[in-house]
Amino acid sequence: MATSSSALGTTISPVKLGNPRSSLNLFSSKTNSFLSLPLKNLPSLSSQNYKLFPNTFSVPKRSFSCKSQATDPSDHNSTPNKVQELYIYELNERDRGSPAYLRLSQKQVNSLGDLVPFSNKLYTGDLEKRVGITSGICILIEHKPEKKGDRYEAIYSFYFGDYGHIAVQGPYLTYEDTYLAITGGSGIFEGVSGQVKLQQIVFPFKIFYTFYLKGIGELPAELVCKPVEPHPGVEATPAAKACEPHATIPNFTN
Repeated sequence: MATSSSALGTTISPVKLGNPRSSLNLFSSKTNSFLSLPLKNLPSLSSQNYKLFPNTFSVPKRSFSCKSQATDPSDHNSTPNKVQELYIYELNERDRGSPAYLRLSQKQVNSLGDLVPFSNKLYTGDLEKRVGITSGICILIEHKPEKKGDRYEAIYSFYFGDYGHIAVQGPYLTYEDTYLAITGGSGIFEGVSGQVKLQQIVFPFKIFYTFYLKGIGELPAELVCKPVEPHPGVEATPAAKACEPHATIPNFTN
């Protein structure tokens, strides 16, 4: 569409721009005139006057040190990577009312859910010293008539008087040897890990244990011994049975 110049209310005259550094020309649509602003008072943006990081600004420097938490090789009381063997006999001498069979399944044969709390006496592997007791519970998982036995899940502890205790959990089979996990301990056994072999001799009266201990210091000398070979006739020495002072560990658990 063509548009006549007479249709415009005003006539815009050509504008001649001067030196762009001497003035700033702004067009006013209302007055049809230009406003001229001097530029000489505007600050210079040269890099000499404006610096991103002035010399007066500095980042504070802080030093730090990192202390290793690795085991000190000079610490002879800690042997985290060493596996130590501990031999223990568990003997049921029929004087503690153990075990107690709780037939929760209400069936005549051993069945899933039956509970067996127990507590028996503990002796060193050479049967020369009384060290404490076991204390725990077995949960019947499966009756094995073809093997004339049962499979239990066992959760129990071995108490060693002033030395502390070791907690274990795992399968307890009445018809063959098993391995249980060592789940923790207290006293000198704090932080212990590893496993323990459970060797059935005469169920449920005589059991031989071989502990494979990791993550603790050297075992006390009185707990370290050459074990008596497991056999059905093993018995603690008379002195250990009588809990004579020389045949017990300090404050043995009874």
